[in-house]
Amino acid sequence: MNADHGDVREATAPRSAGHEATRRGRPDLSVRPIGSADLPAWANLLRAVEIVDDQGEHYDTEDLAEEMSDATLSAADDTRALWDGEEMVGYAVVHARPGAQETDRIRLEGAVHPLWRRRGLGTRLLDWMCDRGRQAHTQKNPQVPGLLTTGTGAGNAGARTMLERAGFTPARYFFGMRRVLSEPIPAAEIPEGLTLTTFRPELDAALRATHNETFLDHWGFQPRDEEVWRIWMTGSRSFRGATSHLLLDGDRIAAYVLTYEYEADTAVTGVRDCYIGQVGTRREYRGRGAARALLSRALLAARDAGFDEASLGVDSVNPTGALGLYERLGFRTRREWVNYDLALDEP
Repeated sequence: MNADHGDVREATAPRSAGHEATRRGRPDLSVRPIGSADLPAWANLLRAVEIVDDQGEHYDTEDLAEEMSDATLSAADDTRALWDGEEMVGYAVVHARPGAQETDRIRLEGAVHPLWRRRGLGTRLLDWMCDRGRQAHTQKNPQVPGLLTTGTGAGNAGARTMLERAGFTPARYFFGMRRVLSEPIPAAEIPEGLTLTTFRPELDAALRATHNETFLDHWGFQPRDEEVWRIWMTGSRSFRGATSHLLLDGDRIAAYVLTYEYEADTAVTGVRDCYIGQVGTRREYRGRGAARALLSRALLAARDAGFDEASLGVDSVNPTGALGLYERLGFRTRREWVNYDLALDEP
């Protein structure tokens, strides 16, 4: 899926007079876990949220079904939805995985329908997510420190206020960058001794191991196990192997760029976007232009495949200097997000 709809949204939103007249007061809402029959209502909720919050992310029922197929996500324990009759007006999901090594990072995501904001529903969902997150930490990774983490748009004052009142603190800022593919794409030479290839399934296991090694020095990274890799990375329905490229040193993966296409985005915007999800270079190959060469090839392949734009997300203080590289390749910042953390008690 996109760069997560994993945030908590409770910003002020415009309301129509008709809706305000019919929803005056605090009617009772039913609460239950999210089931497979609820996916269309969930997609409708996310559609309404995106219209107001403008995060550049759209989801269809297949995207949501894929998310719910994660074997470590228990719908009964880890999800909740608020209902006004047949309409989902808010939701919350807690992502907690076993096997944390240094820190157990538990990701919270949720949203409230714009017409139901300013009624305390966001706080209600956040309180539940924090309680469930603490419980999940105790159940799955009590041997390491726990951290609740979530994010929101940098300009979403309502969500940021709500998170800070709950004890969350800003931890990191991220930029959403984009470039049109009709503009000239800078050429870049393949580093000497390395061989270019597109993604091949037989390289998948080695690619996962390479990714886990490459990102050990990145903020907030947790190694991807086979299940995460299957659901969110190369096994995702959005993954595009034809525009994903690797550099090999013999049989060893030196660097890689993995790309995705989100059909729900295209359906809404009419623009085909090649999302660059992961860019990685092993430490011993850094400083030789590997990432630039791969990105240049990926952009050319995306253009030739009929994509209109390319996009990516980047940590504002990425230790590899990725922000400057992306700017030199023609990417410009379109959106900003802030990640919030809340530390749990030490084990």
